[in-house]
Parts: sequence; structure tokens; C-alpha cells
Amino acid sequence: MSSASSSVRRIAATVLAAGAIVSAAALPASAHDGDRHQQRPRVEISRVQADSPGREDRSNRSLNGEWVEITNTTRNPISLRGWTLRDRDGNRYRFDNIRIGGRNTLRIHTGVGRDTRTDLFQDRRDYVWDNRSDTATLRDDRGRTVDTATWGRRR
Repeated sequence: MSSASSSVRRIAATVLAAGAIVSAAALPASAHDGDRHQQRPRVEISRVQADSPGREDRSNRSLNGEWVEITNTTRNPISLRGWTLRDRDGNRYRFDNIRIGGRNTLRIHTGVGRDTRTDLFQDRRDYVWDNRSDTATLRDDRGRTVDTATWGRRR
């Protein structure tokens, strides 16, 4: 009986050791696999109104008729603190302490106004977006391009 019990113990020890080795090898692989499929927060430029409706007379109403919309396509809110929106000429709007809710859209107007949950204002006194051709570039707080929207032909 002692030889049978010793064999059972050896087999059990071998099975446990093999299981530990397989688990140790599989753990980093599954953790890495999870990182590979993890989706980055996705914010995109969804619409641009570069040509303000009506007469372009530099009135605040006309300036606010020019805007860019950005949409959070995820279910989770995303902080836009430090993100920027730029045109081809280098005009830049920097987001301060702004959060965009999951599946929500923000409209960034050129003119002066009071920021709300859905509308932000650049507080400019001149147009930013070229009616005929321009590029809107959205960058994150590390300066990485998140999305661009281009219209018209490049000069």
C-alpha cells in the first residue's frame, strides 16, 4: 500500500507542477491578448459648418454659425482636458476642464458665448474655418492626432 500511495503522490505532484507551469505560461499570454483587443477611447469630428449661414458680417451671430462638432462614440465619458482643435492656418482652441459624455456630441462655435454641456465657444472675433477648403484637426493631451476632417481642395 505504501508503494501505491507513493505513486499516487508522485502523480499528483506531477499533475500539480504541470498545471502550475501551464498557468504561469498562459497568464501573461492572456493578459497581453486582453491589451491587444482593448479599444482606445474614440472621439471623432462628426460635422463641420465652415460656411456660416447668411451674410458673413463678422457679427457674433454669424461667427457662431461656424462650428465643428465632435462626438464621443463610446459609452463612457472622456476627459478632453488639454485636447486641441486646430485649423490648417494654426488657429487653435484648447479644451479646459471639459468632459464629453458617452455617445454625446459637443459643438464648438467660433464666436463668443457661454459654454454649456453641448456647446462650447472659442470667443473669437474673426472666422477660423475657410469656407472653400480647410482641415480641422483634433489632438489629444499628448499631441497625438485623434481625427481630422478636410473639405474642399488644398490651395
